Amino acid sequence: MELIKEIGKPSILLAPSGLSLAEGCEWLSAAKSDLRRALDAEGAVLIRGIPVTDEADFGRIRDVVINQRAQYREQATPRTSFGDDIYSSTDFPADERIMLHNENSYTLSFPGLLLFGCLESPGEGGATPIADCRKVLQAIPADLVRRFEEVGWTLVRNYTDFFGLGWRKAFGTDEPDDVLRYCAANMIGAAWEADGRLRTVQRRSALIRHPRLGVDLWFNHVAFWNIWSLDEEVRQAMLDSFPEDELPYNTFFGDGEPLKEREARDLAAAYEAATVRETWQPGDVMFVDNLLAAHGRDPYRGKRRILVAMGEIIELQTCAPTVAPLPGVG
Repeated sequence: MELIKEIGKPSILLAPSGLSLAEGCEWLSAAKSDLRRALDAEGAVLIRGIPVTDEADFGRIRDVVINQRAQYREQATPRTSFGDDIYSSTDFPADERIMLHNENSYTLSFPGLLLFGCLESPGEGGATPIADCRKVLQAIPADLVRRFEEVGWTLVRNYTDFFGLGWRKAFGTDEPDDVLRYCAANMIGAAWEADGRLRTVQRRSALIRHPRLGVDLWFNHVAFWNIWSLDEEVRQAMLDSFPEDELPYNTFFGDGEPLKEREARDLAAAYEAATVRETWQPGDVMFVDNLLAAHGRDPYRGKRRILVAMGEIIELQTCAPTVAPLPGVG
């Protein structure tokens, strides 16, 4: 199996020309071991040339490369479910950039593998950028890495019915007691405020070790949800709309200390230095090791239909976290 490698792009695997979907599935099945080795080395591989035209086609490809399905837990961004554990990529407005992150890094178990598929590519932009988390870790200033290694990171969420996902959608229930039970079982501090708002706080490790490869990785949502990662105009609008301790999302060091603007900028620069991207073409699928590679979304114009499926669940405890997961308070 020969990969096409170009500077600034993910590795691309071209399918033999003229394959039907069934033939493409057979070809992928025969190449699965080689694809897995390529994924270990690259973090992500884009596969081009298999005729994937709808959700059912995408599901057939998913079932070839992913042995165990995973569902979207502790939902944080809007998605459309097409059934059969197939979702749209995040349904954010087209002009918004989605910062790089690892799927469900804040949960106690998370998908080890992701599969993206393009049914329709936009006229401009809309790539799914990828960053190798080994390279991201290497690019972060050493003193900042040590700090996160020692204390981890904290995620604070305030659920409201008028901004972002409400708690019912996020937790998949209408019962407040179900939410509290879930949070208690998953090391999440949770409290219902007097105004009916749900507030959750959880501490997690910012670094993990790949359980099979034994390499250390930057794996978290610290930059993704930090107030300093927002564009200045958006950040000011958020702070004008919410008291700082009631922001829908914010992240901190694991000891509760806020990140400084410079520290958030250092994290963003480390992601940017490791980022590669390729323009989607209809039928493309991209196989991603969710631990080895972070992903995001570029703004776009036009119609964009990207599917995602998740699988191969990994338990945090098998990944040598540098700090233990804990519920937070406050």
